[in-house]
Amino acid sequence: MHTNQSGSAGECVDDRVGHLKKFQKELSAGTVSLVLLAVLGQSRQPLYGYQIAKRLEELGEGVLAGKQSALYPVLRNLEAAGLLASEVEPSVSGPPRRYYRVTKPGREVLREWVAAWIATRDSVDKVLQGEV
Repeated sequence: MHTNQSGSAGECVDDRVGHLKKFQKELSAGTVSLVLLAVLGQSRQPLYGYQIAKRLEELGEGVLAGKQSALYPVLRNLEAAGLLASEVEPSVSGPPRRYYRVTKPGREVLREWVAAWIATRDSVDKVLQGEV
């Protein structure tokens, strides 16, 4: 049984959990923007936040991992960067909804990000499989 400096095996498990959560957070930070652009890029019509979250839930199996509210700041950042555009439309069943769509520069960036993702994924896979 491994122990950390204080000698407690329980703290070692806590450290591992903490390291895993930090790693997942760092991975998520870069991939959420990519998957949001991809979902919107694949849609034939603009989508509002809840629709985007539902598509990610169906397709991404945990990209947001129950943190739906985390997508809104990313959507705003992507819009501020000119990669998305949005329009607010009234809703008959509640508050107005902000619908997002990918802009032309957003589609170009999406293509570049997808190529970078594939190259990174392939490189990491090779290292993990011992091929390098």
